[in-house]
Amino acid sequence: MRAMRTTENKSDPCGGRYIYVHDLPSRFNEDMLKQCRSLSLWTNMCKFTTNAGLGPPLENVEEGVFSNTGWYATNQFAVDVIFNNRMKQYDCLTRDSSIAAAVFVPFYAGFDIARYLWGYNISTRDAASLDLVDWLTKRPEWGIMGGKDHFLVAGRITWDFRRLSEEETDWGNKLLFLPAAKNMSMLVVESSPWNANDFGIPYPTYFHPAKDADVFAWQDRMRKLDRNWLFCFAGAPRPDNPKSIRGKLIDECKRSKVGKLLECDFGESKCHSPSSIMQMFQSSVFCLQPQGDSYTRRSAFDSMLAGCIPVFFHPGSAYTQYTWHLPKNYSRYSVFIPEDEIRTKNVSIEQRLSEIPPEQVLMMREEVINLIPRLIYADPRSKLETLKDAFDVAVQAVINKVSKLRKDIIEGRSNDNFIEEISWKYDLLEEGEEVGYHEWDPFFSKPKKDGNAASDGSSAEAAKNSWKNEQRQHS
Repeated sequence: MRAMRTTENKSDPCGGRYIYVHDLPSRFNEDMLKQCRSLSLWTNMCKFTTNAGLGPPLENVEEGVFSNTGWYATNQFAVDVIFNNRMKQYDCLTRDSSIAAAVFVPFYAGFDIARYLWGYNISTRDAASLDLVDWLTKRPEWGIMGGKDHFLVAGRITWDFRRLSEEETDWGNKLLFLPAAKNMSMLVVESSPWNANDFGIPYPTYFHPAKDADVFAWQDRMRKLDRNWLFCFAGAPRPDNPKSIRGKLIDECKRSKVGKLLECDFGESKCHSPSSIMQMFQSSVFCLQPQGDSYTRRSAFDSMLAGCIPVFFHPGSAYTQYTWHLPKNYSRYSVFIPEDEIRTKNVSIEQRLSEIPPEQVLMMREEVINLIPRLIYADPRSKLETLKDAFDVAVQAVINKVSKLRKDIIEGRSNDNFIEEISWKYDLLEEGEEVGYHEWDPFFSKPKKDGNAASDGSSAEAAKNSWKNEQRQHS
């Protein structure tokens, strides 16, 4: 068994960047793809797992909304297979775990739970996770850091893996509560603000470029567009959630002469058309991104891909989620309007956005367009030359995290002062900054110490209701 040591080697271009990938039994990944019809009750996922997980190509038929290559009908839950296929192209893979900076576990955790979320008992939902942990903990690679150098990916929200009890009616599985999994890092499209073993990575968009030039050409197009709408919203109301502000946003879009709306609840097929969605985002200056049944939405990434400045209403929708991929100074690329200002003060979104100086709008849009490479997943069958995509950013962040932990262990530094229940704050701290009061504390207050249930409705129960409508990619 190898001894733990630092992995930096300045003479080796891959020194400190090597990834060791576990050779898992096929039941943990490829077998799920062979049974792709079981991955969703409502959607035939077989077509969405084609093309290395990108799905069917999109034809550029509606007014040239897309570029001619690199566009696919990508399912929002496809990150499991996209990330795994991107890892196969990673330039510093190693079969020697003794030089690995981190260890990747190619378990399709999101696909696994998607099979069993409805109508299955908790034993069935937990089976693969327990099997995986049993397999991993018997491997010699596990013993070096007790799994703290291991990471895996799931293209679903964290609440699907955080079942609060052993009640059959409770939601999801308990993967992220397993003691071994608490040591690993799990990359999900929505993380928990109160737990330290998961990290937010972008939802996949429809754009998966094969080369740098494709990205640069797209960015140039987004800079030159005429944007005739001040703001827009694509989504459905949440009449069953009294705290949701979506109804108010929809009403304002309908009243405004500078607001554009695509409603998703009343049979409007355009809401499910990638070209219609992207066309609206490309013609708008600002894109409204409220909470759904959980904090986050794929739509936020589709809108930024279109060069549209996102407007968030809860910090959990982006600012505390994607700290690896987005600037900590959120005002550089987005607008924040607290939900309560919409809910109780009837703030006019049109007025608020109209008051932003044109030169500031231009700077924000440029920031959004510059962010595009790190928010998209490149085509797994090729490599970008110089740009770093969402995969590259995430892998480097994992390596940095593990390297710091490894160094702390070697040098005898402990992390006893870390408070997991306020883990969202730590990612926002600047170097040397102390944890203290934050203006977003009220957004993440909890009525009980269960580590999971949010006071604003973004809990596992809300997630349960959300994914009953998972076929709506932009709802």
